[in-house]
Amino acid sequence: MSKIKPSRGAPYARVLGVGGYRPTRVVPNEVILEKIDSSDEWIRSRSGITTRHWASPEETVAAMSVEASGKAIANAGISPEQIGAVVVSTVSHFHQTPAIATEIADRIGAGKPAAFDISAGCAGFGYGLTLAKGMIVEGSAEYVLVIGVERLSDLTDLEDRATAFLFGDGAGAVVVGPSDEPHIGPTVWGSEGDKATTIRQTVPWDAFHGGDASNLPLDKQGAIKFPAITQEGQAVFRWAVFEMAKVAQQALDAAGITADDLDVFIPHQANMRIIDSMVKTLKLPEHVTVARDVETTGNTSAASIPLAMERLLATGEAKSGDTALVIGFGAGLVYAATVVTLP
Repeated sequence: MSKIKPSRGAPYARVLGVGGYRPTRVVPNEVILEKIDSSDEWIRSRSGITTRHWASPEETVAAMSVEASGKAIANAGISPEQIGAVVVSTVSHFHQTPAIATEIADRIGAGKPAAFDISAGCAGFGYGLTLAKGMIVEGSAEYVLVIGVERLSDLTDLEDRATAFLFGDGAGAVVVGPSDEPHIGPTVWGSEGDKATTIRQTVPWDAFHGGDASNLPLDKQGAIKFPAITQEGQAVFRWAVFEMAKVAQQALDAAGITADDLDVFIPHQANMRIIDSMVKTLKLPEHVTVARDVETTGNTSAASIPLAMERLLATGEAKSGDTALVIGFGAGLVYAATVVTLP
């Protein structure tokens, strides 16, 4: 018989506050077209993107996260000292160690919380949200700060016609805390590693180790290119449209609701065509508000869902208490979907 005392957390968890930060520089498609043979019409028709935000040198992963976190904490009505854990999802923090979460925790004045990074690409926010829920119900933290943050402009090959126009920078954060009622549904998540190469980094970091540049990619001027994100666009599109709609439906089923019960749909802001196709496949009613933040923010990977959530609430397109389906999907290939009550 176990001698370990059972943990006692809250019966349930919920999202209490959300905050976002978009870099000040707005980059229109015309800037992208300086490096690729394309057109504004082609970019809009393929992705729905008209502008994206790119960070300045001062708008670091940590700095953007601190800004977004401060808003989320204030919105939640708690103090930074009450944060028991900080979970950061990012693929664009370039220090292998330490985790950027530790620096963020210190800069927001959170005391000595658990702090760690996760790498789950565009599904990272959903992974972090699930971990936060578990910590609160298990009792290891009362409040958890979940951050999705990217500086994908650092990982964009501006000469790659398939991806140059897609990516943007930004940070989104939520505070997850205790609840007497279920406000975060079961998570449907998983991975399909056999498709890992469909979204990938062009060359690994160790390709630069040892000084042999013979296998490194070169730009049009013959200079060595920094590692970038590349993808097989058609394969990713088909997977996202057909397989992720199934995962979204599974999340609705797991939460015990139907599409008619939804108020808001917040998918990963990858591509407007993917979003519209998922809406059609899921047969969402017209009353459901659909996040389309990708148009002016671009694809910000782990930051896209909390940024879209924050914008919907700020503009009044969604309101506190609405029931929302959120789903993230991307490199891995990984995915995570759940139903939440908006803060």
